Amino acid sequence: MKSQKEKVCERVYLTFPKELVKEPIVCLLAKKFDILFTIRGSTVTSEMGLMALEIDGERGEVDRAIQWLKEKGMIVEPIEKNVIE
Repeated sequence: MKSQKEKVCERVYLTFPKELVKEPIVCLLAKKFDILFTIRGSTVTSEMGLMALEIDGERGEVDRAIQWLKEKGMIVEPIEKNVIE
């Protein structure tokens, strides 16, 4: 079993549905969880948003942050390792 204290960097695509495009989801993510993140790219329209995000932190905290995003209605998908270096 992996340690909850293990440091990880998860790379994910976030898809913002129309109803969440204007919400401060990434700001809330930073305030709510003890993580660091880097936005690697994003496209936002009035209909949807797509963001490539690297989330760094302890395994347990990163997992909780990703689960929170899903509970908010975000689509969270892993980025293949060699897409953004």
